[in-house]
Amino acid sequence: MVGEDSVRLRIAREEDAPQILALINSAFRRVEGSFVVGDRISLGEVLSCLANGKFLLAENEKFILGCVYVEPRNSAERQHAYLGLLAVDPERQQSGLGSLLMTRAENYCRDLGCRSMEIKIVNLRKDLPEFYQKRGYVETGTSPFPSDVETILPCHFIDMSKPL
Repeated sequence: MVGEDSVRLRIAREEDAPQILALINSAFRRVEGSFVVGDRISLGEVLSCLANGKFLLAENEKFILGCVYVEPRNSAERQHAYLGLLAVDPERQQSGLGSLLMTRAENYCRDLGCRSMEIKIVNLRKDLPEFYQKRGYVETGTSPFPSDVETILPCHFIDMSKPL
């Protein structure tokens, strides 16, 4: 199991983009390879995420081990954030690192004044609803999967939210 003392958490910088790209595509290929064709994200999309929000990175002295993307989306009516692209190095999955990243991301957004967190999970990932429900997320609806991502099987997102 991963303990907080064995990894360092920090906010990503633009120069981290190539490593973030490799990590996300490697992690998602392992779990979405049966229904997504090719890479899950491009370098341009990672850079766009870095311009609009933050990646929280978990790393050891040599490698980025995991990441999660957060984007505050506060408006006059709502103070909320979006969380996505939770990815853990395939060799370190099921170690508790994903939960550590989730907790830190939720705390980060709470500290920014966000009152809720929104996520999207792919309906074909049968393991994910329970993981997020245990963390307090509830289903709020569905939304389409990105039309520019080629899929083998039809899929959509399940939208979930949690008060912070």
